[in-house]
Amino acid sequence: MTALAEAAPRSGWRDRLRDLRDALTAKPGFRSWAAGFPLTRLLARRRARELFDLCAGFVYSQVLTACVRLRLFEILEDGPQEEAALARRLDLPPEGAARLLRAAESLRLVRQRADGRWSLGELGAATVGNPGIAAMVEHHAMLYADLADPVAILRRDRGGNALSRYWAYAGADSPGALPDERVGDYTALMAASQPMVAEEVIAAYDFRRHRALMDIGGGSGAFLAAVAGAAPELRVTLFDLPAVAEQGRARFARMGLGARADAHGGDFTADPLPTGADLISLVRVTHDHDDDVVRALLARVRAALPPGGRVIIAEPMAGTPGAEPMGEAYFGFYLLAMGSGRPRRPEELSAMLTDAGFTQPRLIATRTPLLVRVMVADVSPR
Repeated sequence: MTALAEAAPRSGWRDRLRDLRDALTAKPGFRSWAAGFPLTRLLARRRARELFDLCAGFVYSQVLTACVRLRLFEILEDGPQEEAALARRLDLPPEGAARLLRAAESLRLVRQRADGRWSLGELGAATVGNPGIAAMVEHHAMLYADLADPVAILRRDRGGNALSRYWAYAGADSPGALPDERVGDYTALMAASQPMVAEEVIAAYDFRRHRALMDIGGGSGAFLAAVAGAAPELRVTLFDLPAVAEQGRARFARMGLGARADAHGGDFTADPLPTGADLISLVRVTHDHDDDVVRALLARVRAALPPGGRVIIAEPMAGTPGAEPMGEAYFGFYLLAMGSGRPRRPEELSAMLTDAGFTQPRLIATRTPLLVRVMVADVSPR
């Protein structure tokens, strides 16, 4: 036995079993046998369906995009509709309407009733009254364009895409100097999608235990507005780029929160953070930035908190059980196109928090971990 062989780690029995399974699956003869053998037939069919769905996923997403752009779900919210009437309202030829409706039905977005009329399906109904979903569906057109050649985007330097231009701060040398017209679109998208996240976080964490909350990188304050409604005694402060903070200040004024809400403009990658909060939140912030930026940010957060203070991180995390593709596949490539950040597992965030001087990093269960997970960590009391 060579020294190299002696140094190589030995595979575990699970790996050896998986290697055997994969070797068999790679043989056309075995696949043909498995598809016909009664004990393996269902498994073979499921694998074939999963592989086909990987190939067809873009087409499925485009069916959803068509439904959103044509406002099909809002139309069906009024009640079941005849197919001919739907074609007219959608401004589609009868054949095009029929094709879209049947495609959407196969994806459980709509359903055809026994009387032939069309109504909302279970997934289509879930989008109604949730502008964040529609906004994200429309937003993904840029991502799909950037990923038209996925090998090319893996080989070249990050950035320089439609998505990185959209998230203007991702590649900016001086994010704090970005004018309003460069931050308006993404701030509006954040405002539309944040209520979904806020609902999950508020259900998981009781903000009433705190005196003052500062949300960093919180856009125009949609998250803080939701928390302020759930915790009437809590003071809230927004810290974001100056052009974005101004929009947050206007939101707070419109909502009558001016007496207990404030907004500060600055660049959290370079500027010290305001003090006075006993809780600081980072909502969908850390995964948007590279490790060096996150480490420096967590150090600033630690410096801004008093003894006994707490930080709360809320974002999708890699390695989420049952939602593994969301982390490494979806966010891995989304953030690649964006030009900044990476998906992180809870243990990675925990280590970064500990390195920044926080204690007891821990996850708090959320109702929909695929959408957002929550981690808190404390500043030790003196």
